[in-house]
Amino acid sequence: MSIPDIRPGQSIELLKELHILTRDGKLNQDSRRKLKQVYHLYQFIEPLLQEVLDTGGELTLADHGAGKSYLGFILYDLFFKSHDAGHIYGIETREELVSRSVELAERLGFARMHFLNMSVDESRRMAELPERFDVVTALHACNTATDDAIRFALDKQARFIVLAPCCQAEVASVLRQHKNRALSKGPLAEIYRHPIHTREFGSQLTNVLRCLRLEAHGYQLTVTELVGWEHSMKNELIIARHAGQPRGNARERLNALLEEFNLESLAERFA
Repeated sequence: MSIPDIRPGQSIELLKELHILTRDGKLNQDSRRKLKQVYHLYQFIEPLLQEVLDTGGELTLADHGAGKSYLGFILYDLFFKSHDAGHIYGIETREELVSRSVELAERLGFARMHFLNMSVDESRRMAELPERFDVVTALHACNTATDDAIRFALDKQARFIVLAPCCQAEVASVLRQHKNRALSKGPLAEIYRHPIHTREFGSQLTNVLRCLRLEAHGYQLTVTELVGWEHSMKNELIIARHAGQPRGNARERLNALLEEFNLESLAERFA
């Protein structure tokens, strides 16, 4: 079955399950937009997967906060299936979504997809998982789950990390706790004048701290937009490549920011 705009060899059944195709196998305006979003995301990740294979890696990928494993299924269908190599591990706390993903993978014959019903933090201590992962992803893993995914990636010596952070509330909450101290610092007090600014500033500051954390651990970063993946302003995409050499002043700058904004209580999270 050939459908314009769809790459040859893709599973039509999968695209229906993901609501990219309608039940009768057609593309309408809404589903065509979804398909464009899928390919846009794939363009970022496919070169990383190919580089792992080209350099002799085993191609193990962990997808944290997997939800319905939308990302994992697309990657398997577009890349893993045709290369007959690699394993994908989807990690998700909602049991019903994990069960659904297991059933769909079995039905599609995606034998090298595995699903774990647990938190990101719990997965760090699971002996059954590989000791190392080539790629770690966390797309819209809410609040501190993204930080847990970074810790997982560091523990597993990931070569590549792909993050689309979402709903970062922790830093903004701590900012509000220390509002009175911040008011004495002059113009910075304007950040606290309107709650929406505090929330959005906290979100941006969280991502800045995450980038510095990764650089302190020897990663080189690309920070860009994941345009259109969700109908949301939360579309920042962080791609980290392990280079082995930490950015010289990354840890110093990270600690300076924590001190400047009275966030010392979060030092361990960003260690």
